[in-house]
Amino acid sequence: MSLADDTTEDHGDHGGHHLPAVEDWPRGFGEASWWPFVTAVGAAGIYVAAALFVLGQGDEPLVGPMVGPGAAVASVGLFLVGLYGWLYHAFIVNFWEGGTDEHGGGTLRLAMILFLVTEVATFGAGFVYYFFIRAGTWPPEHLPHLLSSLVLANTVILIISSFTLHYAHVALRKNNRSRFLQLLALTLGLGVVFIGGQVYEYYVFIVEEGFTLAEGAFASAFFGLTGLHGLHVTLGAVLLGIVFVRGLKGQYSEHRHTSVSTVSMYWHFVDVVWVFLVVVLYVGAAASL
Repeated sequence: MSLADDTTEDHGDHGGHHLPAVEDWPRGFGEASWWPFVTAVGAAGIYVAAALFVLGQGDEPLVGPMVGPGAAVASVGLFLVGLYGWLYHAFIVNFWEGGTDEHGGGTLRLAMILFLVTEVATFGAGFVYYFFIRAGTWPPEHLPHLLSSLVLANTVILIISSFTLHYAHVALRKNNRSRFLQLLALTLGLGVVFIGGQVYEYYVFIVEEGFTLAEGAFASAFFGLTGLHGLHVTLGAVLLGIVFVRGLKGQYSEHRHTSVSTVSMYWHFVDVVWVFLVVVLYVGAAASL
């Protein structure tokens, strides 16, 4: 998942920037970086923190009630640090000029496809967990009204954002730069609105209805899947923001748009996942009550 695609290879002066890809690992490892690893550890820690939070609830908790929240804060911090290093060093430093050749662009698109395959496996594991839960006693004792107008509106917003991004890419390939920027800005705005809608939904469930991770297995599946998806949409919004800034600087054309292609692939993926999530998690749960 890289936007480091519209640049020529440069082994000379890096403007004084520290490049971890060639310096952070021990000698002999070549072009490697710690940042994806740090980001992955932080993301994994968030799930560990969620488990610790559940274990800290009840009449006889296995851990202290503050262990889970403390681990969550530390994990989110580590995740953000890793994400910053990854984005800055891989996507920003030295990648504001030049362009990839045809071979390089194809390689980056293939890399995005392979990355999305791993994402399918990640979400697939969460859905398998949910299906095992549904095989047991249903419905749960404390199940809020899941399928609301907010969820439907958020779904429509995300679907529209896929169309606006698609036509933004089409406009760029036709060298219509102004339309490309307009539709890209609209896509980014819709993504931000979607994230805000999901945050509000969490507020309603947690604060107003008292539906939290402590409610049981279904709650863990619900917040795990929707939270994971929300994290992906947030990352997608960050990537769209980088592409938009680069577009404003005139760094894309009908012949140079590989990063637009890769980010589009990622955004369409999170859109499809959301539709599947709504059908299975929201509609499926509500229809069986």
